[in-house]
Amino acid sequence: MVSAYVLCKSQPGQARKAAIAIRKIKGVREVHVVTGPYDIICMTEAGDMASLGDTVIGKIQRTAGVADTLTCLVV
Repeated sequence: MVSAYVLCKSQPGQARKAAIAIRKIKGVREVHVVTGPYDIICMTEAGDMASLGDTVIGKIQRTAGVADTLTCLVV
């Protein structure tokens, strides 16, 4: 099992809408709208690195309202 925190910057005024959409993605365990340089923090889990990459690149980054992401692997 591979886990990561994904920090997301949203487009102006889109953080809550993007967080709601991200919550529906398979493999996303927690989603929080936060203050600071990032607008949303997600906890994700996947069976392997390839699946985690698919989740981050193929789903989270393509979510409407998400402008940028930073993925932090749990070690």
